Amino acid sequence: MFITNNLKRLLFGLCLVAISMQQGLNAQIVIGTPNLGFTQACANENFNSFSTTFIFSPETGLYPSNKFSVELSDSEGDFTNSVIIYSSTPGSITTSPATLEFSLPEDTSGENYKIRIVSSAPIATSSSSEAFAAYYKPQDSPFSINHLVSSAAFCTGGSYVLSIDNPGTGNNDSPLLYPNLNFKWYRETSPTTFEYVAEGQTLNVTTEGTYFARTDYGSCTSDSFSNRVSIIEVTSGEANALIVSSLGNPYCPGEGTTTLSTLVGNTYQWYKDGELIEGATSQMYQTNESGIFSVQVDLGDCSANGSIDLVSQLFESSIDVPEIIDTLEGYPLEINIIDNAISPQYSWYLDGVLLPNVTGPTYETDVFGDYTVVISETSGCVISVEYNFTIQESVDFFPDVDKIPNVISPNGDGINDTWIIPQIYHIEDTNTEVIIMDNKGNIVLKTISYQNNWPEVDLNLSSVNQVYYYIITTEDKKTKKGSITVVK
Repeated sequence: MFITNNLKRLLFGLCLVAISMQQGLNAQIVIGTPNLGFTQACANENFNSFSTTFIFSPETGLYPSNKFSVELSDSEGDFTNSVIIYSSTPGSITTSPATLEFSLPEDTSGENYKIRIVSSAPIATSSSSEAFAAYYKPQDSPFSINHLVSSAAFCTGGSYVLSIDNPGTGNNDSPLLYPNLNFKWYRETSPTTFEYVAEGQTLNVTTEGTYFARTDYGSCTSDSFSNRVSIIEVTSGEANALIVSSLGNPYCPGEGTTTLSTLVGNTYQWYKDGELIEGATSQMYQTNESGIFSVQVDLGDCSANGSIDLVSQLFESSIDVPEIIDTLEGYPLEINIIDNAISPQYSWYLDGVLLPNVTGPTYETDVFGDYTVVISETSGCVISVEYNFTIQESVDFFPDVDKIPNVISPNGDGINDTWIIPQIYHIEDTNTEVIIMDNKGNIVLKTISYQNNWPEVDLNLSSVNQVYYYIITTEDKKTKKGSITVVK
């Protein structure tokens, strides 16, 4: 019985060893080198998905709890401090070949990254992939340098500092808001080529040229680049301070005022057509006019001057009536607009109401009121010009009265304010003389062309009623005499 029990124990132990050996054989798998589904990994917030395909063998060597993971090296291909950037769910991958999708960490930036595949049950690691460029681009849009001023200058022996604008405001998504980014500066060597100059957030320029900056995303294409700035070396008085119009030149005033800007200096003075513009002492000057604008820029040890012949696309126009038109009732007036607009449209208004049937440059009317005419250019630069005028009933200074009045009341009420005599004494070339004297015999008016306008000034009456005297003598020496009582 003792021998039989020992034999059973031996046989049981041999079975356990055999099972363990079989399990050990099943726990060995080999993972092939991962193949990349891309040539370079250029990610941003809108796109960050990449794939890799690999094979493994044998398929039966996987435990049900196995996970496959993608491991990312540092930017030099070293896995010492590698990170897991994807792991499959346990048991989800059981057949070979397999494909995994992964995303890049937001601090990814370099040209020599590698990945490898790691299994958890059993534990196995593939060889590393081919090296590839990988960048996560948190900022991928144009940005500004030099506050968008396209020109700058430095005095001979000096320098000029270009810098990336910060903070990001308006349309400027400043890359300085992303602290992990690096920048490279370039100088144009031709309209289509450029050379690398330096790295950093600023650039100290000592050589003339056109410069710009780019966010360093290596071999990945990117829209994260700056405007160009042309920098010149200045000997005092020789430099041209380039002036740029924000709306171009010619410019369309329908888009608002245009901003003239020049190179950066210490002080500025702007001129128009050779005349100093009071208060125009900033780097920028806004205008909606045409003319020759110039600027003087103090650069410290030297100075620069510049000018621009600014042309507005505003069409020329005129109207052939004054702002106030006095006329008598029943006498129609013709108003004409003259302009050189390419495709003009005319809108006429009376007391703020559109006149729907008046659409041409000429309008005839005998209606009193406040008028507005708007000329609109409908082709190219779409702009409008407005004219305003008033047609009012005029005062008849020479009414046909029957007799010479002997009472007036100059109180400003528009009734009997002046001494109005019959029209016969106003007939042209009659050489009728009119004399008015005060009660002491002093002449207060003497004329041979009386305009029915006495008194033109305050008479400073000393009593309620004051008497003046008149003498009217016609060319044939006929005389009319009488008195004029001025009622206070």
